[in-house]
Amino acid sequence: MNDTQAYLTPQKFEELKKELEHLKTVRRREVAEALEYARSLGDLSENAEYQEARDMQATIEERIGHLEQVIKEAKIVAHDKKGDIVGLGSTVTIKKDGGKEERTYTIVGTEEANIHDHKLSYLSPLGEALMGKATGDAFNFDTPSGKQNYKVVKVA
Repeated sequence: MNDTQAYLTPQKFEELKKELEHLKTVRRREVAEALEYARSLGDLSENAEYQEARDMQATIEERIGHLEQVIKEAKIVAHDKKGDIVGLGSTVTIKKDGGKEERTYTIVGTEEANIHDHKLSYLSPLGEALMGKATGDAFNFDTPSGKQNYKVVKVA
């Protein structure tokens, strides 16, 4: 897989398109209004409101550029439900050797990764170790506290 390619689920692709539209329509207008107000206050060299609005404008424009690039180059992936091999879009349940607790993750692209939602990047150490594995496979990966050994309990 191409490491610079943005792999997205159809849901994330739509979410990013909505965010881009919101930034272009609503947020740009809000910042333009804030800039106009700040300009009306006078001396721009010592105007904190103006500087804050300019910084916000730069942040929004940077995000818009990033989203446009991601959307333009994104590869939409949907998990093949027939497969029992871990790939992008797979939901994988794993268990640490000697442990009782099972953990379930969905393998996603880097743009979509969020550990709090149990969405794991395929480029993360654990994600890389899981790619290509099947139910019952043992695997390990390196962490700051040393090598961790796990087993794939289920691939969905």
